[in-house]
Amino acid sequence: MKISFFSILVLFVSSSIFSQVNENQLGSWYMYFFNHKFENSNWGIQGDIQHRDWAILGDQEQLMLRSGITFTPKNSGVMFTLGFANITTGDFGDSDYTFNENRLYQEALFSQKLGNRFFITHRFRYEQRFVENQDFRTRYRYNIFVNIPFNSKELSPKTIYGAFYNELFINGETAIGNNNSVDFFDRNRAYMGLGYVLNKTIKFQVGIMKQTTNSWSKNQMQISMHHNF
Repeated sequence: MKISFFSILVLFVSSSIFSQVNENQLGSWYMYFFNHKFENSNWGIQGDIQHRDWAILGDQEQLMLRSGITFTPKNSGVMFTLGFANITTGDFGDSDYTFNENRLYQEALFSQKLGNRFFITHRFRYEQRFVENQDFRTRYRYNIFVNIPFNSKELSPKTIYGAFYNELFINGETAIGNNNSVDFFDRNRAYMGLGYVLNKTIKFQVGIMKQTTNSWSKNQMQISMHHNF
């Protein structure tokens, strides 16, 4: 009876938390991505810094710091990454409660071009997650990015382009400790926006991403800078 009562209580509290997410309120993500390949080398670094907010500002959803070492085998067209991330996550609304996650990840990224204007990138990522007060977890992610230049056939300086992506997240395990569990389907993110190539090293994007879980669905404005130095 104690276990059953505890399980019901956990489900009730979880559903109460999710019900507090205002799905009609526009959130915002402010992001900086960087990538650098060492001169005369197959090695490099990449990463990102992201401030994610449940609102435009003032209700922190997540602060993410992520970076990794990259390796691109000669003539392969594939970039591999081994990286680490630290994420601080907050509740929706007035609560100041946060919890921390450390994460290792490995990914493979490769690009292709279809026709004259469709630039497509595929990213496969595997994560090992150490979430505060939860058991060790893993997650699989697949993202397809599509960029379409409007006033040029290449993503060259002064080009305006359409930017689209869709990313699927699948949990490796369902049990997360303390009799709590998650679904195999974690979430999906679908994005559309506009980009501008400032020069050979910097691009900007602004758009809307719809994030969907089994419990809620919410639109997030995304503003990002992409720096290849």
